[in-house]
Amino acid sequence: MDPVDRAWAEALQRTGSFVARHPRGIASAVVIALAGFAATAFGIAPLAPDAADLPSRIVTESVTPEGIEGQLEALAAYELELYRSDLTRSSDTADSLLTRLNVGDPKAAAFIRNDATARKLLTGRAGKMIQVRADASGELEELVARYAAERSDQFSTHFTRLSIKRVQGQLRASIETAPLAAQVRLGSGTIRNSLFAATDEARIPDPVATQIAEIFSTDVDFRRELRRGDTFRVIYEALTADGEPITWNESSGRVLAAEFTNAGKTYSAVWFKDPATGRGGYFDLGGESKRRAFLASPMEFSRVTSGFAMRFHPILQTWRQHNGVDYGAPSGTPVRTVGDGVVDFAGWQNGYGNVVSIKHSNDRTTVYAHLSSIDVRRGQRVEQGARIGAVGATGWATGPHLHFEVKVHGQQQNPLLIAKASETIAISPVAKPQFLSLAQSVRAQLDAAQTVAASGGNYAE
Repeated sequence: MDPVDRAWAEALQRTGSFVARHPRGIASAVVIALAGFAATAFGIAPLAPDAADLPSRIVTESVTPEGIEGQLEALAAYELELYRSDLTRSSDTADSLLTRLNVGDPKAAAFIRNDATARKLLTGRAGKMIQVRADASGELEELVARYAAERSDQFSTHFTRLSIKRVQGQLRASIETAPLAAQVRLGSGTIRNSLFAATDEARIPDPVATQIAEIFSTDVDFRRELRRGDTFRVIYEALTADGEPITWNESSGRVLAAEFTNAGKTYSAVWFKDPATGRGGYFDLGGESKRRAFLASPMEFSRVTSGFAMRFHPILQTWRQHNGVDYGAPSGTPVRTVGDGVVDFAGWQNGYGNVVSIKHSNDRTTVYAHLSSIDVRRGQRVEQGARIGAVGATGWATGPHLHFEVKVHGQQQNPLLIAKASETIAISPVAKPQFLSLAQSVRAQLDAAQTVAASGGNYAE
C-alpha cells in the first residue's frame, strides 16, 4: 500500500481520536450531532440528583515557593539550547547560512567548507530544509538538512538527511536516505478575491489549490463563475520528512476529499480506488464520478484569452468566428490531452504551426496548436492528462498561447460545453457498498475540517 492510501485508511480509523484530542475545535459539530438525541436526554436527565443538593467542600492549602536564590541557581544550572529553521539559498556560503541561523561558530563554518560530506549542504539545488541546535554561546551542536532524494526513482518516496553533529567536541557529518511519510490534513476557507488567496490564508499548499480547481472544473468555471463568499473544505495528504512538510516536491499533497460551495450550490468529491478495476478517481458522495471523458482544460490552470465566439483576428485584421479557445501561458508550459485517444496527427500545419490532433471515442477530435514542442507521435495511444507538448508561438501567433479545438463529427464545437456534457465513469456495482461506507466517514471529516478552521487550526493526523 502506497503512503497516500495507507494514510487515507489510517485517517478514517482515527476520526474518533481527532475528536478526543481537539474538543474545543470540534465542539460545534458535537452539539449538532447530539441534537438528534435531545428527546432521549430529556427523559433521562431528571433521574439524576440536583447539583444544588450535592454536598460541597472547600480545600485550602498553603504553598510556599522556593526562595529567589534557589530559583536562580536552578536556572543557572539549566543548559540553554536554541533551535532555528530556514531554507538554503542559491547565494549562501557556510558563513552567511550560519549567520542567518544565529550560529556564531567560525570552526563550524570551516568544517562545512572543508568536509566532503558537509559541503553537500551548499551544493545542488537551493531550498534545503535546515534545522540547527546551538548552545547559549552560539556554538553549533547539531545541524540537520533535509532535501530531495538524490536518486530520481526515489524522489517521490524518500528524502536525503544530512546531519552535522558535535561528538566529544568534534564535528562529524553523515548522510542517509530515509522514507517520506504521509500525513493527512484538514482545512477550509472562504473566497474573498481568488481561490489561491483563500488557500494561502488557510495555509493550504498551492498544489492542493490547483487540484481543487481541477476536481470541480466541470462544476464551476473558476475563471468566470467564482463568487465572493464561496467556501471550500478539503482533506488532503502531505508528504513529510521527519514530520516536516516537504517543500521540494510539488506533486505531493493529493486531495483525498473536498467540498466546494459556489453561488449557494455545494459540490463534493472523494478519492476512491475501485478494487474491481484497480483505477482511482474522484466521485461525489453519491457515487457519481467527477472524472468525465474530457477534462475542462488542456492545461492545469491558465487564463482564457479568446473564447469560442466572434472576434477580430489579430493577423488577418477581420472579424470572424473563433472556432476554439485560446489559453494564455508562458512558452514551455506543459499541454495535456483532455481525454483518452489515439494521436491522429503530430507535426507542422500552416497557420497552426506545431500541432497535435487526437481522435477520441464517438467521432470526437481535439486539436492543440502553436506548440513549441511535440512529445507524441502519430498512432500513439494516450491517456487523459498525458503530456503531448508545450505552449509556444509557432505558426500564425502573435505571442505564446495554446489554441485548442474540439470537433464532433467533423464540426467544431465549444470545448467548455463539450467537457461539461461528456460522459462520466461509474463505480462498479461490487465496489459500491465499500464506497458508500467511505463516503459516510468522509462526510464527518469534512464537517470536522470546517470546525478546525473555525478554531484557527490546520489539523494534521
